[in-house]
Amino acid sequence: MTSRSYCIVGGGISGLAAAYRLRALADDASITVFDPADRLGGVLRTERVAGQPMDVGAEAFVVRRPEVPALLAELGLADRQLGTTGARPLIYSQGRLHPLPPGTVAGIPSSATSMAGLVDEATVAHIAEEPGRPLDWRPGDDPATAALVADRFGEQVVARSVDPLLGGVYAGSAATIGLRSAAPGLATALDGGAATLSDAVRAVLPSATSGPVFGAVDGGYAVLVDELVRRSGLRWVQTAINRIEPAGPGWMLSDDTGGTWPADAVILAVPAPQLRNLVGGIAPRTAAAAGRIASASSVLVALAVPPDTEFPQHSGVVVASGEALHAKAITLSSRKWGPPKGLSGDVDLVRLSFGRFGDDASLHASDDELLAWALADLATVFGLTVEPVDVRVQRWADAMPQYGPGHADIVVEIRAGLPPTLAVAGNYLDGIGVPACIAAAGRAVFELLTAGVAR
Repeated sequence: MTSRSYCIVGGGISGLAAAYRLRALADDASITVFDPADRLGGVLRTERVAGQPMDVGAEAFVVRRPEVPALLAELGLADRQLGTTGARPLIYSQGRLHPLPPGTVAGIPSSATSMAGLVDEATVAHIAEEPGRPLDWRPGDDPATAALVADRFGEQVVARSVDPLLGGVYAGSAATIGLRSAAPGLATALDGGAATLSDAVRAVLPSATSGPVFGAVDGGYAVLVDELVRRSGLRWVQTAINRIEPAGPGWMLSDDTGGTWPADAVILAVPAPQLRNLVGGIAPRTAAAAGRIASASSVLVALAVPPDTEFPQHSGVVVASGEALHAKAITLSSRKWGPPKGLSGDVDLVRLSFGRFGDDASLHASDDELLAWALADLATVFGLTVEPVDVRVQRWADAMPQYGPGHADIVVEIRAGLPPTLAVAGNYLDGIGVPACIAAAGRAVFELLTAGVAR
């Protein structure tokens, strides 16, 4: 029997996880990954900063989801999983630092007392009165998070508690993210009959606050990326695919050099805008749905600083809306994760994230401008003059999909419009984090299997 040929467009974690799963199902298959970047991994990118490995894209994963720990164990990398040190983040609001409020889910409070000191007294009173106000909720609703939270708790809670957390995850805001994406447990509790938003938060809190939240990979995500590449036995073609056309029972892909590539089946592990362009002629329903997903750009400035720099003993800072800073978040990496195993503490590592939906100024700023912004923000937030030992700047254009209201319905449309030998994976589908991308890749392979082409 002739071995199957598979083409995967996109070499990020979604494409690499799909290649690995395909190899497990078809040892003799031909698996080709197309990606024009200078290395595989997409937004999982590890650089050396002052000689230490540091992720300059995604850096963490949610431990409560099983996908990453399970994959690390499969690959023999379980001992490379890192936990946080337990240091807590801060919120920068109204020109000063505040502790991250307790008793919240995605920054949405369970009680008025958790917001005391972060919002004014009138807002605290408004939160306290929320259980006495009727809630208009129908099962299946998916409002913008900002709309619901502002109505129930006030605008200050949105700007000073919810926006800082969602900005760090999505490079967006509570206005651009639907509640079912920002806090799916809350939506489920409301569907189940929670009488108020406060009640819904209290119902979710026991599971939301049990155990560690985040993990990372010792040595950076490059450790995972390299092992997926090795174990999948993929062929990497360093080019972009610009057209896909039916060819008998399979497909013919055309790259930007004029080359053509036949495939029995294809997985498109590319951002939503690229998916829309590739499938417009063969899956118009999918293309139309993908065109409804907006995206934001992000920029990361990674710094190595002297180890005696007097940062607080916290994991970092998320920034409220409307503050006079350029950064949306500051990660004190050496405080959050501790020094990499086996390496001395010759430097401390710090990450500053820039860019929100609708604001691409940081994407177009020069490296020198970005460094100046970073140092100014560190001085403003911590009162420190920081002298970096080493600097890396990484830009991510349109890399952060916005999970707006009704996002799940859009994803249903995307998948339903595809021919059976074409599947999708990516961070715009079922969650922006690494675990969700791994899960979506597994689903894409399963869909090809059920179509009879992954055997």
